[in-house]
Amino acid sequence: MKIITSRQNEQIKELTLLHQPKYRKKLQQFLAQGMRTVTTLMGKLEPLQLYMTEEFFNQHKKDFKTDKITIISQEVLEKISTTATSQGIVGLFAIPKSSDKSLTKGLVLCNITDPGNMGTLIRTAAAMNVKTVVLIDGVDPWSPKVVQATAGTLASVNIIECSWQELINRKAALKLCALVVKDGQNTNILSRDDILIVVGNEAVGIPAQWLRDCELNCTLSMPGNTESLNAAIAGSIALYLAFIKK
Repeated sequence: MKIITSRQNEQIKELTLLHQPKYRKKLQQFLAQGMRTVTTLMGKLEPLQLYMTEEFFNQHKKDFKTDKITIISQEVLEKISTTATSQGIVGLFAIPKSSDKSLTKGLVLCNITDPGNMGTLIRTAAAMNVKTVVLIDGVDPWSPKVVQATAGTLASVNIIECSWQELINRKAALKLCALVVKDGQNTNILSRDDILIVVGNEAVGIPAQWLRDCELNCTLSMPGNTESLNAAIAGSIALYLAFIKK
């Protein structure tokens, strides 16, 4: 079996371009790293190609029922990987197209800039069986760090990237429910079947005009009297209350 050992190989150079948002957008492809992330994605998406070290392939070849496997050296793996623990495998996938179906009850992430927060929120949404996740600005959901933080679950939800005005125009009868630090309604409001939970930026929250566009506000009680919750924690609690606890 032929092994790619050169870091200057043209195929490898093309893969490293996907570290950059503009090339992910242009090529409509993204990279996933690590056994759990790749195999979770493969539950929903067919890989375009899998890149494995020879050691990894020999250990796990029975786990992959595909002929789309390319063996690479450890040095090449280190070039295409963006993590220190790629575990010997990197997967190449096409970015799935958003569904054209009407929006359903779900989650809106407004200018979430931290990859870990976005990944955690998408992973939580998938765990709660949420089908709609709308992204307004913020970090690229197909960046390696976000993909890693979702543990491969981002293919389990319908990712919709749009502007705030496009969301307003498209939401139909759904109500936007903003998570706010204080003076919002209690969490009982989250049990409604016609809401999109809006989570704002980690540092500045939801822009004032966007807040005015939200029909509902909700505040998570904090009896410990802390100033606020991390965006990923607040959004995850709200998702649990909205989709699981009745």
